Amino acid sequence: MPTHSSVTAAPPLALTMGDPAGIGPDCTVMAWAERAKTAVPPFVAIGDPDVFATRAEALGLHVPIQETDTPEDASAHFARALPVCPLRVPGPVAAGMPQSSSAPAIIKAIELGFEWTRDRRTPALVTNPINKKLLSDSGFSHPGHTEFLAQLCADGANVPRPIMLLTSGALRVIPVTVHIPLKDVPTALNEPLIVETVEIAVRAFDTFFGISAPRIGITGLNPHAGEDGTLGCEEQSIITPAVTTLKAKGIDVTGPMSADAVFQERVRARYDAIVAMYHDQALIPVKTLAFDKTVNTTLGLPIIRTSPDHGTAYALAGSGTAHPGSLIEALRLADAMASRQLETT
Repeated sequence: MPTHSSVTAAPPLALTMGDPAGIGPDCTVMAWAERAKTAVPPFVAIGDPDVFATRAEALGLHVPIQETDTPEDASAHFARALPVCPLRVPGPVAAGMPQSSSAPAIIKAIELGFEWTRDRRTPALVTNPINKKLLSDSGFSHPGHTEFLAQLCADGANVPRPIMLLTSGALRVIPVTVHIPLKDVPTALNEPLIVETVEIAVRAFDTFFGISAPRIGITGLNPHAGEDGTLGCEEQSIITPAVTTLKAKGIDVTGPMSADAVFQERVRARYDAIVAMYHDQALIPVKTLAFDKTVNTTLGLPIIRTSPDHGTAYALAGSGTAHPGSLIEALRLADAMASRQLETT
């Protein structure tokens, strides 16, 4: 198998189609069309070739499609055509009109991309956005990509604990709890969960980002980090003990800090990453600061996985108004992480 030594010699990244009615196909063909000026590494798309061809035509882009059943030849095709491993979707696909019949192909694309990456046929997996409700209605039992990939990575009964990392340049944010209702967050939080989240992040930063002793800022749960119990007690009973435990382990952590202040430019510059207590506490500031360039990375798995940090955006599909920046950054970050991992093994 070729080594991951350069962009031209590297095996291609695996890129799933996502929901074919969403903007995943738009961003995929735009990323390929902009490959030269944005230094996009070679990738092989897994999905319906007709969807990619039709979407490129709708966007007025010249994107030749090269079907391939294996990823090994994709890099050789990439300079002149978009390599696509074909997974057909039943019936025609209309941009912006999701259909349940596409669910099996969406899921199969994730499974195939995972298998290629697990078997080292591709260095990393990049996933286009899916519609969680559509898949759930079709019998998909996982809250999202992250949980599904963790199950695929399971070794017997041992399921790895994945964590979500949102990145844009030097801005890195990690939510401790992710896809659960807001009302369930206080009961889901506990000291071991926070400690484990930070420990997974610290190991991954060393492996994939070359940061051997990251500085971690930790938010509170409540407004003003609880104000010494006046506005909530979780900081005193859960978060502060976790910070104490992490410091005893030699990890550079600070907190709990008020979440409404820690993302201010001068404050966040003091930290290599900020750990937040719940989904929107982490995602709202990072999407506000860098929506078109934010990448969702899953840490804690035995494979590298990145994703654009946006949804299916059905209203934009096929219109030419979708922005491929987040997908391009996800591809570039996946390639950089794979290169860094190779250098350190």
